[in-house]
Amino acid sequence: MVGHAFMGAAHSQAWRSAGRFFDLPLNPVMQVLGGRDMARTAAAAEKLGWLDCETDWRRLVERDDVDLVDICTPGDTHAEIAIAALEAGKHVLCEKPLANSVAEAEEMVRAAEAAAAHGVRAMVGFTYRRVPAIALARRMVAEGRLGDIRHVRAQYLQDWIADPEAPLSWRLERDKAGSGALGDIGAHIIDLAQHITGDHIAEVSGQLETFVKERPLAAEHAGLSGTASAERGQVTVDDAALFLARFRGGAAGIFEATRFATGRKNAIRLELNGSRGSLAFDFEDMNVLEYFDAEEPDETAGFRRILVTEPTHPYVAAWWPPGHGLGYEHGFTHQAVDLVTAIAEGTDPTPGFAEGLQVQRVLGAVEVSSDTRQWQQVPA
Repeated sequence: MVGHAFMGAAHSQAWRSAGRFFDLPLNPVMQVLGGRDMARTAAAAEKLGWLDCETDWRRLVERDDVDLVDICTPGDTHAEIAIAALEAGKHVLCEKPLANSVAEAEEMVRAAEAAAAHGVRAMVGFTYRRVPAIALARRMVAEGRLGDIRHVRAQYLQDWIADPEAPLSWRLERDKAGSGALGDIGAHIIDLAQHITGDHIAEVSGQLETFVKERPLAAEHAGLSGTASAERGQVTVDDAALFLARFRGGAAGIFEATRFATGRKNAIRLELNGSRGSLAFDFEDMNVLEYFDAEEPDETAGFRRILVTEPTHPYVAAWWPPGHGLGYEHGFTHQAVDLVTAIAEGTDPTPGFAEGLQVQRVLGAVEVSSDTRQWQQVPA
């Protein structure tokens, strides 16, 4: 694994737990962790359960005792590391968004397609697909329980940088992150909306906004100990992204991603309205899916609260008795399980790099639309 911060810790938890709760066809061995600073990387390796560490990701990719490379770095390094790993014959799991640009994502897809001819697999980490309630929603839509999808509403609401004195971090710098709320969290709701509906976004009309345009430099920028310095730096990404969407199947969509929704910590909200019913989900109540059956008599009709903790629900049978809810980390475990299973079976894991590219094209179209104030088509 390359990277050992927030996502590195979440992925490490997944690799540690996957084989202890699920019967896996292959045994993941947490062989080597990569990071830039040896002291910090060694401490992280010991804490997170990795056997060895490297400070040069190229050396990590070349090692004979590595079969799979898990990329948990900022977006500006995704393409270089993933392509090198695939060319070295390593399977790849890459965090979302796939890249910092459509061109980089296209290059990654070409590398993945070439590697697939030799049995090497590539997957992008849209982990919220593996939340049991989301997986159940996908199943219900595929079964026709909602009929024809007419409306898609998707929000990802956070507030962690609502304070204008919160320090500048790599997530607020375009050269490292690619974009702000749009790529960081908007990518998730784009993927979820398309995944659940089984349909793709065809056209967008977007608006991007940066509310706080400069912030105190973090210690990593200023070369100081502590969390911030007196110097200030420019925020070069969006704080909030909003866009309208038309789906290829005819559904109308509205999307909002912001890190300025004061009081909202990790609210991923999705609602689908169809000709036969509706579904609603909020990650801040992640074990619940709300379902409305439009074909019920008016006397008893209403949204039904489904507690998604039964062993018949996706992924749940491996965990706890009914009513004992799962948490944020379980989606990463399910991701590891699905990837290992696909590798063992010789099948392509989902979402693959091509699906990551499709999301990247939506992100790119929203940015162009915001700049031009015009609707933009998303290439098929």
